[in-house]
Amino acid sequence: MELVGTRLDEFWPSSILRFHVLFLISVTTLCFQPADFLTKLGNETDRPALLEFKAKISNDPNGIFSSWNHSVHFCKWEGVTCGSKHQRVTSLNLQGLSLSGTISPHAGNLTFMRFVSLGDNRFHGEIPREVGHLFRLRYLNLTNNQLSGEVPGNISNCSELRVVSLKNNNIVGNIPAELGFLKKLGKLPTELGHLTSLTSLGLGSNNLSGSIPPTIYNISTISYFGITCNQLSGSLPANISQTLPELQLPLLAQNGFFGTIPESLANASQLQLIDISNNSFTGQVPANLGNIKGLQQLHVEFNFLGSNTSQDLSFVPSLANCSINLQQLYFDGNNFGGVLPSSIGNLSNLVQLGLGRNPISGTIPEEVGNLVKLFRLDMDGNLFSGNIPISFGKLQKLERLTLNQNLLSGEIPFFLGNITRLYWLQLEGNKFQGNITPSRGNCQNLRFLDFSRNKLTGIIPNQILGLSSLSETLNLSQNSLIGPLPSKVGNLRSINALDVSENKLYGEIPKTIGDCSRLEILNMQGNFLQGPIPSSFDSLRGLQQIDMSRNNLSGNIPNELEKLIFLQYLNLSFNNFEGEVPKKGLFSNAGAISLVGNTYLCGVTSLCVFYLRKSRNSPIFSSFTVDKLPQISYKQLLQATSGFSSENLIGQGSFGSVYKGILHQLGECFVAVKVLNLQQHGASKSFIAECKALKNIRHRNLAKILTYCSSIDFKGNDFKALVFTFMENGSLEIWLHPKENGYSQTRKLNFLQRLSIAIDVASALHYLHEHCEMQIVHCDLKPSNILLDNDMTAHVGDFGLARLLSETSNDPSQSQIFSTGIKGTIGYMAPGNIFHTTFFFVKLLHESAWYDICRMRGKT
Repeated sequence: MELVGTRLDEFWPSSILRFHVLFLISVTTLCFQPADFLTKLGNETDRPALLEFKAKISNDPNGIFSSWNHSVHFCKWEGVTCGSKHQRVTSLNLQGLSLSGTISPHAGNLTFMRFVSLGDNRFHGEIPREVGHLFRLRYLNLTNNQLSGEVPGNISNCSELRVVSLKNNNIVGNIPAELGFLKKLGKLPTELGHLTSLTSLGLGSNNLSGSIPPTIYNISTISYFGITCNQLSGSLPANISQTLPELQLPLLAQNGFFGTIPESLANASQLQLIDISNNSFTGQVPANLGNIKGLQQLHVEFNFLGSNTSQDLSFVPSLANCSINLQQLYFDGNNFGGVLPSSIGNLSNLVQLGLGRNPISGTIPEEVGNLVKLFRLDMDGNLFSGNIPISFGKLQKLERLTLNQNLLSGEIPFFLGNITRLYWLQLEGNKFQGNITPSRGNCQNLRFLDFSRNKLTGIIPNQILGLSSLSETLNLSQNSLIGPLPSKVGNLRSINALDVSENKLYGEIPKTIGDCSRLEILNMQGNFLQGPIPSSFDSLRGLQQIDMSRNNLSGNIPNELEKLIFLQYLNLSFNNFEGEVPKKGLFSNAGAISLVGNTYLCGVTSLCVFYLRKSRNSPIFSSFTVDKLPQISYKQLLQATSGFSSENLIGQGSFGSVYKGILHQLGECFVAVKVLNLQQHGASKSFIAECKALKNIRHRNLAKILTYCSSIDFKGNDFKALVFTFMENGSLEIWLHPKENGYSQTRKLNFLQRLSIAIDVASALHYLHEHCEMQIVHCDLKPSNILLDNDMTAHVGDFGLARLLSETSNDPSQSQIFSTGIKGTIGYMAPGNIFHTTFFFVKLLHESAWYDICRMRGKT
């Protein structure tokens, strides 16, 4: 928007302008760090757990633990492997190091662990029961130690266990019956090794476990070795090319194999296909695999290969030596770092290339465009930045392209619309800007299109909605698209899921949406849509999920929705619906619908907050009870947060703690659960105040309350909790003042982001002060109470100290209290000075907080 020569107060109310003036004075050096609670917990739980493990080691003859110190990040400690994204420990390999000591119970805190190998040492004492906390554990090797006591029965909690090896210890007692619940634990008979003329061994898709008998590796005539989809484990022999010289097809995928890929594998000249995917291999991919001239397919995806360094992809250039035959290359889901070598463009006969879900960085090489035979290219979940190369326009045979969840920017190039064979295009979760060009409509074979979670603007082109081929998903959510939803949406007759939520769409929902006869999921929440729900919805017989919350929709809720027999979830909250609520069908299940924030609805659901049939111009409020909101049980919240585990703890305040969870009752969505500490004086009052403030307000810059719980826990104690939409980027406080963690990359808020946050906060307060039917004073505005969603949109939260203006105006004594005392944390001041921290931004927030109080006292 061009503002030169224009007064700002012509665009925004004075309360918002107040924010702008203060904000524009501030410096531009605000720094932040992403609020990644998993990474934070890595420091808070994994590092101490490893140090406690080290403390129980009484003898370390090889000096392994000398690297376990504070000068090196724990993910780089010897024997430790971490996941590439969440930086939590996934593997502990201390095999055969002659270590002495006991196994610390704190090892049970390494809850992301999948692989533990402590065999061939001198560990004594009992196996700690805390091992049962490692619910992701697949492989446990404690062989050849001096362990005593019984096998803990709760090891059955590790439901993913595929290998448990405890031989050659001093363990006593019975084998726990609970081990029978480990469904993924069989063995291959050693007698198979007697079949000395065997050429083909196919044992895939069974429940086999244990290791491969060494005798099998000595059957020199084997050419086909297929054991995929079992629970087999062990490492591959270093001399495998010598013992199996005729090997052509080693298919070992989806097992529990570990260790490194033997260098000698490149000497097996008959190899045509290598598939070791979905195992636990570590180390590097041998750089001499290009010696296998006849290699057609290489699958090493979903292991623990690589070390997030620049050397991880050094095997790629050598593959040019077998490029004549190589057609499939997959190394997704590992820990390969560095940049993608431009030599990838030399693999000219590739038809499938998968390298997603790695920490590969830098720009995408232009040479990828040389792979003109590609029909599948997966590069999702990396750290690629910059633009999509122009050379991609040459990939005319491409049918599937996934570039989602990277750091790509610029406009979505028009030439992608010229790749007419595309049936799957996924670009979500990047930083793409600009309009959606109509050229996308040239992709007449598209079945799946996802542009969500970007910064796209403009209207939704009719050409996109004219793609009758779209039969799976059209997802344009979480952008800044404007305008009405075109009537052309009716052309999507085969679409399964349509998501246009969290944009700036306005106007009425077109009646033609009733022509989308195969629609199952419809998300339109968080827009400015108005008018009634079209009666044509009765044609959408297959609908299972509808979310139209946070719009300006009005009129009655159509009785036709009762007839949607497959409908499982309906959210119409925070609109302007009125009249009776339907009673049949899904409406008879209060747990499957949300109608809060529709102040003129009345019916058997008890969601009406006005007395029936009162004038819209002078509504009479009913007395407040929290029962007016749909309620959820303590058990459901317990399951959603894994028992309110410390791993899911994302914040603590004066009146309670906040946990992240997944609430299945709300469609598998992430939520933030604020659990009140009822032992704290004033906590119950805070619960009532927050419910009171939030039950009738709706604004895109206010925290969204989804449901609540007022019950008792399993010990009979009172329990109260509020459930909010989860904000991926945490609070403004942790962006302004990040805690040092030793390895996370520091990033900076740019000027527009800071201005946008200021506008968001100002808009929220302006709404609370001027446009609520009952004006609300927040009383505790500060950075820690400003939450940021995935798009850095600010939401004001924590209304535990809020007051309704009507309360203070009707109660002189209450008004007097607020006139002489300041509630909340008004004295808060962030550390630092004007040049290096956030003085002026905090001043901005303080100013808004003072204004908040002044509004309550009747001042301006």
